[in-house]
Amino acid sequence: QVQLLESGGGLVQAGGSLRLSCAASGGTSSIRTMGWFRQAPGKEREFVGSIDWSGSRTYYADFVNGRFTLSRDNKNTVYLQMNDLKPEDTANHYCAASRMKFATTNQDQIEYDYWGQGTQVTVSS
Repeated sequence: QVQLLESGGGLVQAGGSLRLSCAASGGTSSIRTMGWFRQAPGKEREFVGSIDWSGSRTYYADFVNGRFTLSRDNKNTVYLQMNDLKPEDTANHYCAASRMKFATTNQDQIEYDYWGQGTQVTVSS
């Protein structure tokens, strides 16, 4: 069983930056892909980006438009660096782990086996 713990959310002004962290523990040997999703009030959860467990490949949703960067350290933590934040980025952000091999098609929630509790990002205008 994999446990995921997100941190780093908060309140930031438009144009600002935040770095979200997702620390994985437990059965991490089964992880092949890590993903980030977000859910705004009244909206469906949507894919933000994914990174393979080695940290060498990444893929982002179109709305990211070069503003976000995924990375991984050598201690089983994945980071989502978010720059030039906009009010429409306000949402609860979730990290997820998948046992599926990394692919740009890993955008569906059902492909992810383990989820964190979420961390709130609020961007003021």
